[in-house]
Amino acid sequence: MAFRLLIVFIIVAIVEVYAFQAIKTLTKSKWILISYIVVSLAAIIFITYQILKFDRSVGQTKMTLITLGLLLLVLLPKIVLTFVMLLEDVLRLLMGTVTHFMGHNTDSFLPNRRKFVSQVALGLAAVPFLSLIYGMTIGKYNFKVLRQTLFFPDLPDAFEGFKITQISDIHSGSFDNEEKIRYAIDLINEQEADLFLFTGDIVNAKADEMHPWIEIFNGIKKYEYGKYSILGNHDYGAYLDWKSEKAKEENFIAIKDLHRQIDFKLMLNEHTKIKKGNDEIALIGVENWGRHFGNNGDINKATENLNPEDFKILMSHDPSHWEYIVKKHPKNIQLTLSGHTHGMQFGIEIPGYFKWSLAQYMYKQWAGLYQEFGRYIYVNRGFGFHAYPGRVGIMPEITVFELKKGNIVA
Repeated sequence: MAFRLLIVFIIVAIVEVYAFQAIKTLTKSKWILISYIVVSLAAIIFITYQILKFDRSVGQTKMTLITLGLLLLVLLPKIVLTFVMLLEDVLRLLMGTVTHFMGHNTDSFLPNRRKFVSQVALGLAAVPFLSLIYGMTIGKYNFKVLRQTLFFPDLPDAFEGFKITQISDIHSGSFDNEEKIRYAIDLINEQEADLFLFTGDIVNAKADEMHPWIEIFNGIKKYEYGKYSILGNHDYGAYLDWKSEKAKEENFIAIKDLHRQIDFKLMLNEHTKIKKGNDEIALIGVENWGRHFGNNGDINKATENLNPEDFKILMSHDPSHWEYIVKKHPKNIQLTLSGHTHGMQFGIEIPGYFKWSLAQYMYKQWAGLYQEFGRYIYVNRGFGFHAYPGRVGIMPEITVFELKKGNIVA
């Protein structure tokens, strides 16, 4: 632990030294430099204090969100700046070495820093700084309605044009703006869908996080074919230190009951039949299955008595379940709906051209639609936010699917 803290201290010290060098290159004003040092030092002390006093029995609080947001706001732009300045130092060292061995007489081994480079570094650092500010003020509630038309050769005839609305990862304990959440519920209600699905993480950890929002989520209209939900990794209370196993279990029972209170039918490793006309599809809901975040999902139990030729839609919170189990499952699950990744709440998306996030280095399927072996998975980018109190480039999502009869589009 002490060694890790030392490494963190060294990294922060290097970043701060380079950031100060950039500021010093641009101005000689003593008061500006002193003000910069005071503000930076105050931010570091505040962040360090909040991290050291973090209580795992309480979990994520509003102050935790503020601290994590400030940490990124202070550190990420300075890391960008440090990278540019460090690159300049490498070039200065190379130039100094060449000059020295060529026998040129100079006053200093290293050439002076160039003001232009510091200006470029500060300009580049401003991009993540302003982006993070945007994400914390506007981006986290910038809800997008995304539409997907999915084709299946074996879709039952009666379900031609059937529409499904999906949201995922509510994380109600992070909300701080009632008006924005009401707006999002209105957006959900504006979609003319037949079925509503929620794919897990109703809270960050505790059932009472959802209590202030129950009335608002009860505003989601009734759907002709119902409203169904599953659990996510955060719904098990696994990220807190509980006073007792009994307290943890009582919280878990209360979290499951939240779904009833907002008129969601919670599915726990089971399936139900959605009937339309003379046809039906199987809706399957499993508990959380994840390689790193708990494994309670039982796809075999949930699909018991279903046949490979039945048309099936699976709700499974973590997309890694699809990658490692579902996509080759013998029961032939045509469509899986997931969430969990949030797209890391930070990335770049140019629809149809480019998509990047750190999430892609952890999950093969991390945002949007994927297809293999004639089977689809869709990974919802999430409704709420967690840890970093914002979203940059990866916006909160409400997804509307339309099912069509036809060949799968690769």
